[in-house]
Amino acid sequence: MATTSARAHPGQDCTDRVTIALRVLETTDLHGHIHGYDYFNDCLCPATGFARIATLIEQARAEAPNTLLFDNGDFLQGTPLAQYFGLARSLAAHERHPMIAAMNLAGYDAGTLGNHEFDYGLDYLQQVVAGANFPMVSANMVTRPGPTPQQDETLLPPWVVLEREMRASDGALHRLRIGVIGFLPPQTELWARDALDGKARTRAYLEAARAHLPALHAQGVDLVVALAHTGIAPLPEGLDPESKALEHAALALAGLDRIDVLLCGHTHLPFPDPGMTPNAGIDPLRGSLLGKPALSAGRWGSHLGVLDLTLTQAPDGRWRIADFETALRPIRIGGAPDRPEPLPEAPEVLLSVADAHQETLGHLRQEVGRLTSPVNSFFSLVAPDPIMSFLAEAQAQFARLRLAGRPEAKLPILSAVAPFKCGGRGGPGYFIDLPAGPLVLANIDDVYVYSNSVTALRLNGAQVREWLERAAGIFAQVTPGAQDQPLIDPEFPCYNFDMLFGLSYRIDPSQPARYAPDGQMRAPWARRVDDIRLNGLPIRDTQEFILVTNSYRSSGAGHFIAPDHPLVPLGRPVLSRDLLEDTIRASASLAPRPTEVWRFAPLPGTSAIFETSPRAAPCLPLADGPEMQPLGQTTEGFLRMRLFFDAETSAMRTISTQCA
Repeated sequence: MATTSARAHPGQDCTDRVTIALRVLETTDLHGHIHGYDYFNDCLCPATGFARIATLIEQARAEAPNTLLFDNGDFLQGTPLAQYFGLARSLAAHERHPMIAAMNLAGYDAGTLGNHEFDYGLDYLQQVVAGANFPMVSANMVTRPGPTPQQDETLLPPWVVLEREMRASDGALHRLRIGVIGFLPPQTELWARDALDGKARTRAYLEAARAHLPALHAQGVDLVVALAHTGIAPLPEGLDPESKALEHAALALAGLDRIDVLLCGHTHLPFPDPGMTPNAGIDPLRGSLLGKPALSAGRWGSHLGVLDLTLTQAPDGRWRIADFETALRPIRIGGAPDRPEPLPEAPEVLLSVADAHQETLGHLRQEVGRLTSPVNSFFSLVAPDPIMSFLAEAQAQFARLRLAGRPEAKLPILSAVAPFKCGGRGGPGYFIDLPAGPLVLANIDDVYVYSNSVTALRLNGAQVREWLERAAGIFAQVTPGAQDQPLIDPEFPCYNFDMLFGLSYRIDPSQPARYAPDGQMRAPWARRVDDIRLNGLPIRDTQEFILVTNSYRSSGAGHFIAPDHPLVPLGRPVLSRDLLEDTIRASASLAPRPTEVWRFAPLPGTSAIFETSPRAAPCLPLADGPEMQPLGQTTEGFLRMRLFFDAETSAMRTISTQCA
């Protein structure tokens, strides 16, 4: 993506007044990407990494007389390096986390937390944050709720006031007071329920903001910058913006008088973005929310957010925004239009993490087993693949052992799994692609990228039906008889496409989706999933099952089940990736095969298009699978694939082992 910028002119003439030019820089959703390195495939990666962002930061600072640098959270999880330090290796008493060490070098002014900061536990997070040379704020993560939100004890200070000397247009120095307040998704208390262990809870965005902004404003601040780890999206119809159910709250926060600047994130989507559809209050060209400047700097170190403010002094002596310009600077620029060149990595950042990088590589290169044939996730959204089948069976076997001798052991066991890496916003390289041969720990992290644990729920047949309908929302509605229609809803994350192993069922994408991508009921009358069978017999709404899933899903994430639905105890918690590793280690060699689960309904004369890895073509045809035809690559590098619905094909997809 080329540099995106937008300029706003509120109408105030600044030409004859003393002004201050303040440049605000943002990073967000770094997710442990420090060195531009693909740990899964053990090779350099030019498209990500804070080390390149550090180069952009240095350049941006050199261009402006006054700068502030902020991070918007989700910096601690997301790469094998981050997972190694979070799970396999503890930090020494005064050791700094590699991500914090790199951020300290960049000289941040403040930061906040995202939901993934809690993945490795509260104690670990507090140790990591203690190593930061800059203040961290969070207004709605509460360790001891008070009688009112104003009296809460928060995990971190809810806000901080930065005093900075800034050079004005007349050459004089002026002392400005910048208020910084932080927010994270209220759903964090559910998504990180195991890690928080009842030691912290959240408040809704607006509840916390209204509680703490008056005290911050009373400090005589000139501006308030909200570090809001939340998405930029229209407010959901029918959802109270005061509710803790609101996840993407940037627009709601922009409506508060005492917030002047919004630095956002969480969704990994860039803002400003000329390709985004404008919406009420959202101007993706100007980079504004309800007229206020806003940024969201992509993910994994893809962009640096740059906000240039022009400040003028009000009669009360405080400095106010008279004009602004927003921009995103990518770490890949120049070169051919379709092959931009990456910026150089900052050598001081690479040096700061050199030991951690080598230590991580030594850990990840440990062999745990062998594959007798290649496996990949190229077709995981249209055909169950060997990887999902293997994980589903490992989960089911784990539950059988843990439930042995208990009444629940008599119930049918279903195993819910979903693919994590299927391209989409991750790009054409964001797929699993493992060759035959040795399996190493990096491959385990590649297959299971999150630190979820195995959990189980007791559901009836009616709840199972709703679970399947929720998952089937991944498909765009197709028109029977029409050709080359989009197959996948781009707003639907692939990690919410749960497949329930132990059942067989059929999905008809010509029917409307019952649920919207965010999990809200959209068409109560609609049904896409039918012919749901267990051992060849139709399931009954009153029939009971044990459904094995993960802690993220059972917490209510994705709106598959209520957050307070009771768990079936499985004893000592086991991480899903650890279960996968243990199962692989117990086998001398692996030849995973797909298991029959679901199929598309026949739609004669109908075809649809989906995008997959450019490496997928040699894997065709799929034995006993739907007919597909490669159509060439997109400008982004995906392979477009045409899928035909002419016959009711079995869900049994034995993927060719001839993949190159």
